[in-house]
Amino acid sequence: MNFASDNCAGAHPAIAAALAENARGFAPSYGASDLDRKVERRFNEIFGREVAVFFVGTGTAANALALTALNRPGGVTFCHRGAHVIADEGGAPEFFTGGGRLCPVDGELGRIDPQALEREIGRFPSSFVHTGQPMAVTITQATEAGTVYALDDIRAIARVCRRHGLPLHLDGARFANALVALDASPAEMTAEAGVDVVSFGATKNGCWCAEAVVFLDPERAREMPFIRKRAAQLFSKSRFIAAQFDAYFKDGLWLDIARHSNAMAARLAAHMAASQRLRLAWRPEANEVFAIMSRHDADDLAAKGAVFHPWDPSHGHHADLGTDEVLTRFVTSFATTETDVDRFGELIG
Repeated sequence: MNFASDNCAGAHPAIAAALAENARGFAPSYGASDLDRKVERRFNEIFGREVAVFFVGTGTAANALALTALNRPGGVTFCHRGAHVIADEGGAPEFFTGGGRLCPVDGELGRIDPQALEREIGRFPSSFVHTGQPMAVTITQATEAGTVYALDDIRAIARVCRRHGLPLHLDGARFANALVALDASPAEMTAEAGVDVVSFGATKNGCWCAEAVVFLDPERAREMPFIRKRAAQLFSKSRFIAAQFDAYFKDGLWLDIARHSNAMAARLAAHMAASQRLRLAWRPEANEVFAIMSRHDADDLAAKGAVFHPWDPSHGHHADLGTDEVLTRFVTSFATTETDVDRFGELIG
């Protein structure tokens, strides 16, 4: 009953098999192999346009380097107050941008409020040199609260970006989970909604180590080859990242995995909704479920083999906690089984 994180799950068997298959023989290095080129073309098909794709090893690298490519002197990037980019990346975006800043924006359940975004951008007038320059907006899809931005939500934020001449970046660490939750195409959730750059994550969704920065307008990517090299993210044997993506996309595996993990989250939430021991904090929309329980029950469930995390309720989550209650997070993955979920349901039943 491990619901700690989708990062804790192993690799899907098809991904592992692809790595083993491509361990044989020789291939050109640094992204020049036939497999690298094949996967780059596959990204074009997925997004329905020519894109520029850069493989990296981690989601933090994807976010930090994407923002570095969009950087300006005195640059300020606007993000949700509880976003991974500001709360969990150890200053990597600031480091790689050479001092770019992250400005927190409020919004319910992990989603930036467009009016709040407009107000925050207004605090940095272009004519006032002392405040610095707005350089980008970044949204997380699915969010840190397990919710998703509807397509209209993304369009509303993109309109704010366009009014201020700012590119819109999407942190897609759980890109596939959000996509299947919306029943949308990648193009609909990104370029057609006004997104310019995507951190495309696959590691949380069954891969071993596969992330990419995707520029929906290749013209924005001119400096990215140099940025990636300087950041030590140009892998010599990049075919091993390409191999993961090749298997990931084959026959829609990536979407099947995401549907499974989302379905397991919905099943888990149903058990919680029926329980007298705990209660749902809010309705899950992807593969993260948040519940409120007493500290005693949290300790008891952990002692009985359930693995989950306490969660900080302060960053736009607005959980209604009692004095002896905690907010907790449960995450499902390709490796989560109905048996695991139902065993936990018995514990809280």
